[in-house]
Amino acid sequence: MKKQYVVFGGGKFGASIAVTLQELGCEIILVDKNPEVVQDLADHVSYAICANVEDPETFDNLGMHNLDGAIVAITENLEASIVTTMMCREMGIPRILAKSKNRMHEKILISVGAHKVIYPEVEMGRRVAKYLVADNFTDWIELSPRFSLVEMDLPSQWRGKSLAELRIRERYRLNVVGIKEGDTVDVTPDPKKPLQPGMVLIVVGENKDLEAFED
Repeated sequence: MKKQYVVFGGGKFGASIAVTLQELGCEIILVDKNPEVVQDLADHVSYAICANVEDPETFDNLGMHNLDGAIVAITENLEASIVTTMMCREMGIPRILAKSKNRMHEKILISVGAHKVIYPEVEMGRRVAKYLVADNFTDWIELSPRFSLVEMDLPSQWRGKSLAELRIRERYRLNVVGIKEGDTVDVTPDPKKPLQPGMVLIVVGENKDLEAFED
């Protein structure tokens, strides 16, 4: 059975999530008060509905009782963001992700029912900054304040050697959790298989160990 989600707000962030979830096989309800936004997204999601979330009847008409999750991607109207999050919680939606404008907004969203609050612009900014200063890493994703996941091109001196030979965990306190070759990702790499040019290692570790490896 397809998972069902409702996305409130059809801006860049909300639209991106809605369309991506739809492409991943989910059933998506997109809600926005702007009819032009709804029209633009109508062909890309299961249902695109023009409605004002500040109207209490909106939630009764959406039939949201059996949804798997809700994404509240509204930030330009704080009251609408807060009310929508609160209504999603009251209707028993098991997973509620909300976009926040600032720390105070985050605290309010959590207090009224959001399970996770994100700052897309801040998180992307941190990710880009990490990428810019990490010469050996092609991507850097923070998993928590302490741990990160990075992608790194295979160092030339590692070519032809296996993960078992390199002893990356013992020597650098880092864990190789996958290997990319083109569009293919192997999340259970053979530790005895020689590494080849063009491979990209997906590595998880503590930030201090990643930074030490960089140095």
